[in-house]
Amino acid sequence: MENGAENKWGFEDKQEHKAAPAVTVKTSLASIIDSVNKNDPRPVVPLGYGDPTAFPCFRTAVEAEDAIVDALRSGKFNCYATNSGIPPARRAIADYLSRDLPYKLSADDVYVTLGCKQAVEVILSVLARPGANVLLPRPGWPYYEGIAQRKQLEVRHFDLLPERNWEVDLDAVEALADKNTAAMVIINPGNPCGNVFTYHHLQEIAEMARKLRVMVVADEVYGHLTFGSIPYTPMGLFGSIVPVITLGSISKRWLVPGWRFGWLVTNDPNGIFQKSGIIDSIKDCLTIYSDIPTFIQVKLNPWLLEDINDDIEFALKLAKEESVIVTPGIYVGLKNWLRIAFCAEPSALKDGLGRMKAFCQRHTKKH
Repeated sequence: MENGAENKWGFEDKQEHKAAPAVTVKTSLASIIDSVNKNDPRPVVPLGYGDPTAFPCFRTAVEAEDAIVDALRSGKFNCYATNSGIPPARRAIADYLSRDLPYKLSADDVYVTLGCKQAVEVILSVLARPGANVLLPRPGWPYYEGIAQRKQLEVRHFDLLPERNWEVDLDAVEALADKNTAAMVIINPGNPCGNVFTYHHLQEIAEMARKLRVMVVADEVYGHLTFGSIPYTPMGLFGSIVPVITLGSISKRWLVPGWRFGWLVTNDPNGIFQKSGIIDSIKDCLTIYSDIPTFIQVKLNPWLLEDINDDIEFALKLAKEESVIVTPGIYVGLKNWLRIAFCAEPSALKDGLGRMKAFCQRHTKKH
């Protein structure tokens, strides 16, 4: 070897990964948690990360736990799963989702994944091709953007409109889309905003997607977890208008994020996915993955506060002074908002909001 080549190894950091955001809510909150004053005798109130299992008042049903125990003790489920999941699980998911649809899903429409994250990876891998782009909501779940960029899939953001209860800006969607747009992603019920799309708005989304000739990827991890008067409507209800990929999991509704059980479901009574080769691509993609085992918004106005310039600084100082953890909105694509996860016990939630109020009063500019 010459010219110092003997010092060069055959592997190196992948530079395109540096361009992709390494930010997730979990990793971003780590720096805020590190800001907590270790000498503060008060318990930390975690209002930033939506893991209900941190609180004993949130626990899955005993029947679910017993079902897992019975399955393990039966000795029938110690084998490898098939790429798409074992047939009984696929049938159960199909039957569960079909209750809200005007048509019946079959087990063949269901692909079981390692949580919803793997479902996101699978569909974005399927969509990736040279020059392709995908439309993502802003604010939204940052995982989509990170995976899309790692798949070299161009990301284009459309805004959700706070003055219209976080509805999709459909004019922006139409302006962003072109012949290389493969899909638009919606999250309903919303993450991080907690909003719920109306039936009428979902129909508008379906009709716009059909006009643009793109599929809709509907992240429905929070399905049926709604607050207020708007009922939850699955996007699959409009599968006859536009082909829909539904992503979901048992993590939120059944309070078991650590079980890592999710699904990718094709809602396509017209057979468009089959004709276009998407079904075969999903199956091919799943062959290389590991088999599965058998909130609310608070808007921040930093100009009213002393020594606080943005949502990140607010969260860091709040953690340090009051031992309360919230998520800066910038982490989910909306600068100078705060995401508060209301999964704490009532007493802890009351305590945390009281500390936030005291913090804001202490930092409010004096006029």
